[in-house]
Amino acid sequence: MTQLGQSGGDALVELFGRTKVVIGVVHLAPLPGAPRYDGEAVEAIYQRGLDDARSYLDGGCDGVIVENHGDIPFAKPDDIGPETAAYMAVVSDRIRRELGKPVGINVLANAAIPALAIASAAGAGFIRVNQWANAYVANEGFVEGESGRAARYRAKLRANGIRVFADAHVKHGAHAIVADRPVEELVKDLVFFDADAIIATGQRTGHAADLSYISMIKDAAGLPTLVGSGVTPDNANDILGIVDGIIIASALKHDGVWWNKVDPARVRTFITGLRR
Repeated sequence: MTQLGQSGGDALVELFGRTKVVIGVVHLAPLPGAPRYDGEAVEAIYQRGLDDARSYLDGGCDGVIVENHGDIPFAKPDDIGPETAAYMAVVSDRIRRELGKPVGINVLANAAIPALAIASAAGAGFIRVNQWANAYVANEGFVEGESGRAARYRAKLRANGIRVFADAHVKHGAHAIVADRPVEELVKDLVFFDADAIIATGQRTGHAADLSYISMIKDAAGLPTLVGSGVTPDNANDILGIVDGIIIASALKHDGVWWNKVDPARVRTFITGLRR
């Protein structure tokens, strides 16, 4: 039996062979079935995802997370169609096979079970889940923690090796439902429910959390901890002085805009400037 709060071992070392990791986010274009999908050929969607992943990894990032960020407005987990998982599995598998680096999956919004299905099919090593325990009010409405259902589904797939990176006090939401409990206790709930790594964020995509807040989450977690929003060349070294990894996208896109393609020059300059 594994100890509470961990599936065993340091997830970052097992996945990446090191701590102090940099993970780029592949923001997929709108997928078929999403409101903004305009009929673009799926091969073009796959190719853009592969190109962005290659820009991150060739530039020195340690891995990528594949995310359906083009599917705005996001649906709640039970309203996400099977087509989303199908298309994400194909592009994720291509990225893993062609580039040979660790791949993670994030299905928005908070769709841990589809993410596990994709990860299992594509050979991905981890998933990101915005609300693993407890509940909050998000852009999509009331969002509940997925840990109970997802952990059982992962066991059903015999996929317990897929790690869970869980957000703490995640961006784009209000946590007043559990405001009578300090953030430190909410972090410990993630650990108790077998998360493998904890992610701290700011208030929204591209927004940086302050260093004291990041330190508080790191201290409460006792697990590998990453920062998942607002990382820039100006603050990255300070953040990596506290936590074990960063998840970055917007700052490495052309013009620093999240929906643009990844800028290979920005990636190389960013990685060169890190002190890891």
